Amino acid sequence: MYLARKRKKGVLHYAIRETYSDGDCLRSRHLFDLGAAPWRYVVYPGGNAYYVHEEVEDAVRSLDPEGPVYEQLERIFWVFLKPDIRHAVEHFRRRETETRKRRTAGPKADGRDFHLFDKRRVHFLRFGQMDQGRINGVSPRLFKALHHKSRDEIEQYFLESEGILKPHERKAYIYVIFDIQRFFTELIAKEMPQGLDPTLVDERFLEEICRLDADDRFWAGMERKQRDRLHDYLVRYVIMYFDNDYGKSPWLADYIRQFMDSRRRFTPPPIRSTVTVSEAVTVFGIERDELQAMSRRSLARLYRKKAREFHPDGGGDSKLFIKLTDAYHAMLRRKG
Repeated sequence: MYLARKRKKGVLHYAIRETYSDGDCLRSRHLFDLGAAPWRYVVYPGGNAYYVHEEVEDAVRSLDPEGPVYEQLERIFWVFLKPDIRHAVEHFRRRETETRKRRTAGPKADGRDFHLFDKRRVHFLRFGQMDQGRINGVSPRLFKALHHKSRDEIEQYFLESEGILKPHERKAYIYVIFDIQRFFTELIAKEMPQGLDPTLVDERFLEEICRLDADDRFWAGMERKQRDRLHDYLVRYVIMYFDNDYGKSPWLADYIRQFMDSRRRFTPPPIRSTVTVSEAVTVFGIERDELQAMSRRSLARLYRKKAREFHPDGGGDSKLFIKLTDAYHAMLRRKG
């Protein structure tokens, strides 16, 4: 039994569904419609107590009389409890959950029967890695959340799990789970898709999402009423892909950093002066010995005085002003 979400005219609606076995196939069926305000089915008799309204329990039990109905309803309605009640009983619920897990532990999922698309989604949401070359070598326990779930329940699981994605991760997520990188030979294909031809990447994505939509093994156990349009569970990926941009690539950042570091070791050649001492003596209008013995401060003072005289704004000669400036910097370099 699980909580299903679907947006209708911009409003999120909820329903209770369950996965059941139909021979070798897992299917999903509708149990109860909760509408847009499922919290109205939670009753608070007083204190920290609460229970799910009998209307829901009776409707679900009529379809599943043998199952642990109330325990499953408590799990489903947990997110709709008042925050203070949830905080007060969380500790007791956690202990009960752990006890129930030990009591009802079933066979471990081996991961071999899960669709590769589902495995890619789980892997990225767990590790955030773009390179999934070793996905078939990870522990089967990573995919236990998919065990004994119908296609509808799996998609509802991912609808909730994908809420952890940040805006800058969403397009990269789509690129990875549809394995777009396999169509490109560039070295950057695994780590920096923003460096590839965007038109080609878009085309490959659309081809892959249409191929997945036509994959009967992927939709096994789920009835497809409209085969002429993309399923709603895949439409969200089209929106996620085209409404977001790639984030900053750590590979690109490392490349830029290495490039900058390599240039920091570059030492520019020394600037050679084109002004001789004799020319500087002439432009400054003082004796050679006096110019050579002058301190840097005295030279700067003399430069400012001559600059006022030669500056074009004061009626001076622009060529002489440029010559004076060159001579000043040349003499500064000589004085160390």
